Amino acid sequence: MKTRIYAWGSTDVGMKRDHNEDSYLLAPDLNLYVVADGMGGHAGGEMASGISVRTVEKTVRNESDLVRPDVHHEGSIEKSPVAKLLSNSVRAACNAVYTKSQQVRELQGMGTTTTTLMFHDKHAFVAHVGDSRCYLVRDGRILQLSEDHSLVNEQLKAGLITEAQARQSRFKNIITRSVGFDADVEVDMIAVEIKVGDAYLMCSDGLCNLVTDPEMCDVVSDNFLHRVPEILIDMANSRGGDDNCTVIVAYVVDADDVAWQDDAEFFKETVPGGAALNAGNA
Repeated sequence: MKTRIYAWGSTDVGMKRDHNEDSYLLAPDLNLYVVADGMGGHAGGEMASGISVRTVEKTVRNESDLVRPDVHHEGSIEKSPVAKLLSNSVRAACNAVYTKSQQVRELQGMGTTTTTLMFHDKHAFVAHVGDSRCYLVRDGRILQLSEDHSLVNEQLKAGLITEAQARQSRFKNIITRSVGFDADVEVDMIAVEIKVGDAYLMCSDGLCNLVTDPEMCDVVSDNFLHRVPEILIDMANSRGGDDNCTVIVAYVVDADDVAWQDDAEFFKETVPGGAALNAGNA
């Protein structure tokens, strides 16, 4: 069965910050979606996330023949050229952010999370660094596909703190792996087989620090999908909105489903958002 992806994204500065260091990308012609949460001060955070998002897109676009819908790859999914391309795009972003930080003194130490999602040949590929997240919502259940590269998650895995303590921890903003802190980075790669009706939710920690996984699942399951990013961001802001908040939702449909065909033209343009609109090209 052929499938088609429809996606919506939004970002917001939140209630406590005066600038947005998050970036996101919807590139439907590549079936590519990216969320990045920058750090390193006003200029640094915006620059880092913007460079990362733009570099991921550029790297994939330069090798777009590998991800054409008519191209099929044999062998194990872990060794797929698509998985390698997506992972390499995040590593290229890391090098680009690091190089920029070494060129401009005020940007030294900047970095960003980068979570990427690409659909190809019946699979969803996630390449991930940091503590932004990618979830799968399927059959009324939600599963976190990415693993947080954070101090709090390390403490959780070691049994040193509980989930409740993690939500209140003063260390929850400390990440253990980022794009741009060094010239290269280890990238987590996850691949899952897609099903019609799947929804993939991507977000920065401005959402998941304030809205629980079951609440996200309910919002995705119970609302028109184009409203999901706005609703979730409003929920985070109503609970303090202490960070920038970015949400993308990508939905898998049957390509022959006539109910969606009239909307196809609205989902062809590449859409950058947040800091990626005005940063990352310098």
